[in-house]
Amino acid sequence: MRNLFGLLLLLFVTISATTNNSKQESKEQKSINGTWELASHYLYDGVNVTDTILEESTGARQIKMYNNNKVMWTRIVPSVSAEWFGYGSYRTTKNRLFETLEYGSSTMMDMMDSIQVFEFELIFNEDSFSQITLDGDGKRVHSENYIRID
Repeated sequence: MRNLFGLLLLLFVTISATTNNSKQESKEQKSINGTWELASHYLYDGVNVTDTILEESTGARQIKMYNNNKVMWTRIVPSVSAEWFGYGSYRTTKNRLFETLEYGSSTMMDMMDSIQVFEFELIFNEDSFSQITLDGDGKRVHSENYIRID
């Protein structure tokens, strides 16, 4: 009887440890690492969305890739000759995304004279995320809304 009780206890501990590890792995898999495509933009009045711009309606396409704390993105707008791309590092917290660009297209390099670290409010789901630009008072101004493509 004691052997049966010991065996059942061992089985219970093994199943519990396996279940906890699976839950932990699921939490760790929720990562911004991957390839994302810009789906839409939101404009805000400080709090609420006032307008939505679907990316497909502009003919543009923007892809971002996050991997091993590095970010790279590229954007094409067929009607505009300016190039848009950037490369750098990133880090996230529970509700913030920080991108530090190292280099980019000439258009981005001009912008980087005044800003090198871009900070965004981050709303993250496993298959989508929004990076929201805040004004000096912490109010929402604009967001880019991405969907996972890989």
